[in-house]
Amino acid sequence: MRQKNQRRREGKNKSVYLLPNLCTSASLFCGFFSVVKSLSGDFTAAAWAILLAGIFDLLDGRLARLAKAESQFGVEYDSLVDLSSFGLAPGILIYTWSLYGLKKFGWLAAFLYFACGALRLARFNVQHDDIEHDYFQGLPIPIAAYVVATYVIFYQHYFSFPPEGSALAAAMTMTLGLLMVSTIRYRSMKSVDFKSRYSFFVLVLVVIGIFVVAIRPEVTMFVMTVGYVISGLIEEGITLHQSRRFLEKVRQRRVERASERLAVVGGTDIDEDAAGSGGV
Repeated sequence: MRQKNQRRREGKNKSVYLLPNLCTSASLFCGFFSVVKSLSGDFTAAAWAILLAGIFDLLDGRLARLAKAESQFGVEYDSLVDLSSFGLAPGILIYTWSLYGLKKFGWLAAFLYFACGALRLARFNVQHDDIEHDYFQGLPIPIAAYVVATYVIFYQHYFSFPPEGSALAAAMTMTLGLLMVSTIRYRSMKSVDFKSRYSFFVLVLVVIGIFVVAIRPEVTMFVMTVGYVISGLIEEGITLHQSRRFLEKVRQRRVERASERLAVVGGTDIDEDAAGSGGV
């Protein structure tokens, strides 16, 4: 009986680790499917496959944390899948959709995005326990992939033909790559405490967000992803401004203290001179 119970527990433990890895594998499949569709010219399906990969990527992390089934294997596997689904797949998509018209500069721009994504994931694996908890250092690679995918969906919805050799698409691709390896902080959903007294309002905001996206997803998804990218830049600008004001106050305080010390020292010297004159 004890051996049977032990086998059942081992089977349950294995199933706990299996479910997050299945979600990760589903994300990998979506990334591979996106590459196939990009090469065949079905760009809208390729973009939607990247968005679906993002959903599976979100689920695998949440399931692993809820089931307390996080492992080093899962971390490494998830990073490799993220590089494929959010690094390679968007790079192939944006190149076959538009950047091929720029010839050498086009594929170099796509490669810059892919290389920066790889560096971003490597840095995340090193820093996620210490730095990247409440904030992400640099733009997360799934969000960068979402910007590329939603831009393709947005453009395809309003125009019949892809923009061959678009300078705007090249600039966007390179900017996303540089933002991924930057030190600009982006807020993480891990910092949201769903057990706090404000959890109900967070849930209401999520429902409202789903409603807004459902009205016209081709537009709202692109606007929301770009809004997240811009929010990090705005918050970084505010932080830098506050830091500069704080440093300026510190400098002014130092100058005031130095002037006060000089005044005290000067007053002491005058008193000593006066005392010496009176003695003579």
